[in-house]
Amino acid sequence: MYKMMKLVDTVRIPPTLLGEEVSQTVKNALREKLEGQVDKKLGALVAICKIVEIGEGHILVGDGAVYYDVTFEAIMFVPELQEIIEGEVVETVGFGVFVGMGPMDGLLHVSQITDDFISYDAKNARLVTKNGGKSIAEGDHVRARVVAVSINEREPKESKIGLTMRQTALGKLQWIEEARKKKQSHEAVPEGAA
Repeated sequence: MYKMMKLVDTVRIPPTLLGEEVSQTVKNALREKLEGQVDKKLGALVAICKIVEIGEGHILVGDGAVYYDVTFEAIMFVPELQEIIEGEVVETVGFGVFVGMGPMDGLLHVSQITDDFISYDAKNARLVTKNGGKSIAEGDHVRARVVAVSINEREPKESKIGLTMRQTALGKLQWIEEARKKKQSHEAVPEGAA
């Protein structure tokens, strides 16, 4: 889930930038320092939106830079348990698919895609169901539920987000639409006509 948060941090402005306009220099320094960073409790910092307040600058002995305490608003991505997400399949492997959901990827294990048996078609880089004739591959759009979250702030790429599509109204968006149309066509048939 994306959230707007008000945060506070200290930013270092090197002496070479001291002649520049302070608010823009501070915003650029914050972006360089924090955007893309992951915190276990706060999630991934996606973008710094607005500087709320810049405190008085401090100079440390032996360092010509100025340090500012800054209050700012930022957009954070925080995956939450039981949250429904929509994303694009970014990689298909033998044990499942990775789904891009903003700044992080979640794993949709083969056991969590459908009730049908699934095999990996390495030649076409896709997962195929045994009986239903359905497949899922890179570029497909899916709707899934977050069932496990383990954020690694030191190595964000090592974070693990587990997903499932084995519930009603979840799955590859194409499958959901086909099921909806099939249900509508069955409801449109008058009683006794079938």
